Amino acid sequence: MTGAMQPPIALTIAGSDSGGGAGIQADLKTFAMHCVHGASALTCITAQNTLGVIRVDALPPESVLAQIDAVAGDLAGLRAVKTGMLLNSAIALAVADRLRQSPIGALVVDPVMVSRTGAQLIDDDAVAALRDRLLPLATIATPNRYEAQLLAGQAINSLADLESAARKIWQLGPQAVVVKGGGMAGELRGVDLWFAGDEPVVLRTETVQTPHTHGTGCTLSAAIAANLAQGRSPLESVQAAKDYVTQALRHSLAIGQGQGPVGHFFPLLAAGSERGAQDCAT
Repeated sequence: MTGAMQPPIALTIAGSDSGGGAGIQADLKTFAMHCVHGASALTCITAQNTLGVIRVDALPPESVLAQIDAVAGDLAGLRAVKTGMLLNSAIALAVADRLRQSPIGALVVDPVMVSRTGAQLIDDDAVAALRDRLLPLATIATPNRYEAQLLAGQAINSLADLESAARKIWQLGPQAVVVKGGGMAGELRGVDLWFAGDEPVVLRTETVQTPHTHGTGCTLSAAIAANLAQGRSPLESVQAAKDYVTQALRHSLAIGQGQGPVGHFFPLLAAGSERGAQDCAT
């Protein structure tokens, strides 16, 4: 068939954000901007916008598994999977068991447990399911500062704390850990710590001053999964994903009355993409 393509495929298992800034919506935009075909399995449906979350409805675990099976059973090019909001222990356990049984390629676990403001988003049973059943399957785990504190059982206030927490989380079973420093203050803001069992790597990019940061964590983990699907190494995938998120923050969207999302489609506005910039402007 003329023009037919077979791009790499990535699957996101996460919740839906009706405002389009995070969750499944952010993941699929990120996949597309990396020339990766995105498939999805919804775990929950949220009614939310830039001002906050109004309602959350969980899908039955059987529905989540049916979506995963439908994708894995047909799309042979599936190279990477990322998990986001799993919401409750029943869903988390079901997803972990299915991913353990199925050859899925690389797995990025974004352990969505605590918000960037420090509010716990799921109950203790779901935290335990993520920690004990899903993290050991991960190629890369990407906890934020507060999730890392919960998983490592320690406070994180310094670079040494980031490293200590990353080592403790790595001992839970993932092949590599990236502890995100987005919640840190001062010169450590936005500094991430990579650990994969040998020498830790401090990952720094420019600090972008913007109030519109909704979906940053989802976008980072999706970008990591997309780069893994493209065949890059785990560390290269993380570094490339950080660069993508930094640029998305630079082009964040001042939409709605609250905290807008990052600008996933910024490559269309890049220098030399005059047609893309014109299309977006009109």
